[in-house]
Amino acid sequence: MDFDETDEKTVILIIDDNLGNLKLLSEYLKESGYKILIAEDGEEGLRHAKFALPDLILLDIMMPGIDGFETCCRLKENETTKDIPVIFMTAASETADKVRGFKSGATDYVTKPFEQEEVLARIATHLTIHRQKKALSELNAKLCQANSELTELNATKDKFFSIIAHDLKNALNTLLSGSELLAGSVCRFNREKTELFAKEMLSSVKNTFNLLENLLNWSRIQQGKMDIRPKAIDLYKLACHQISFFQKKAERKKIELSHSVKPDTFVYADLNMTDTILRNLISNAIKFTHNSGKITVSAQSFDEKNENHEFVKISVSDNGIGISAYNIIKLLKIECKYRTLGTDGEKGTGLGLILCKEFVRKNRGIIWIESEIGKGSTFSFTLPKVNPL
Repeated sequence: MDFDETDEKTVILIIDDNLGNLKLLSEYLKESGYKILIAEDGEEGLRHAKFALPDLILLDIMMPGIDGFETCCRLKENETTKDIPVIFMTAASETADKVRGFKSGATDYVTKPFEQEEVLARIATHLTIHRQKKALSELNAKLCQANSELTELNATKDKFFSIIAHDLKNALNTLLSGSELLAGSVCRFNREKTELFAKEMLSSVKNTFNLLENLLNWSRIQQGKMDIRPKAIDLYKLACHQISFFQKKAERKKIELSHSVKPDTFVYADLNMTDTILRNLISNAIKFTHNSGKITVSAQSFDEKNENHEFVKISVSDNGIGISAYNIIKLLKIECKYRTLGTDGEKGTGLGLILCKEFVRKNRGIIWIESEIGKGSTFSFTLPKVNPL
């Protein structure tokens, strides 16, 4: 092996058992500023190619051990070396060898005895082509990435406008119709009917507020305007708060709502985001659980570690209607449309789960769904653990 000292120079691997050829080609290439790597048989050449990844290979056909054709085939079968241009070295009269060389994956050939100008010209040409192909491949990858991001952006925009046009409009129409009815007929309502109507209006106002809050948070995330302020969060207290908040809503469907989070279970995350995640998951569980069903919030240590941090797995489990494996895939993707009514005909946008996914990701966690049709669902997510003092 013989390397030039300048690392930036183009590396050319010469595989040939003829020392005279090696010496002559090395002189040609060094004079033109190339860095040279030498192998005297196919096996050594394959090793050098795999570990040095030269920019181009000059390969002789007739060698001891595996010949040039076999060497070239192996180079092209290897994922790390398949794109390296290979130029065969052959006698001018060996037409059959030239054809076989091209079939084995070679890009060109030079004839013996070597003409310095021809050798250098062919090498320069194929190095240029190789670099252009590489640049084109990298550009294509960037274009694919940009196209993917644009597709996601369009899906996000479409989802946003769909929610505004459909869900928010329906929610406001319900409030408008209710207000008009209340204004025109309140004098004819008895106390019981007035209380019932007021509760329905209050429920509609809460749903509209939650929708607006999710839309606002989602919009802020998309614009990069939502700051994360992590701190130690007492999950036991947060679970107690959420259970208390949803208790009346659960009682209306005779759902047993509880938690099994142990005291002194702490995570390091943004409080508002964590609160929103739990609120959305519990709200969804109530929506898709039958009357007299059961919902449980739990938390436990998570086995996997990431960046040397321990994590806590928080789960919201129900024995509701369940979700098919096909639809589970759709739930956390903004570009997929999946809507289904709750067990009491409750409506939803699917935005809450998308928001949960973004909030979990921003707090260095992951979220996933386990479900079975007719048996219920478990929505789980992880957050960094904080050990209590």
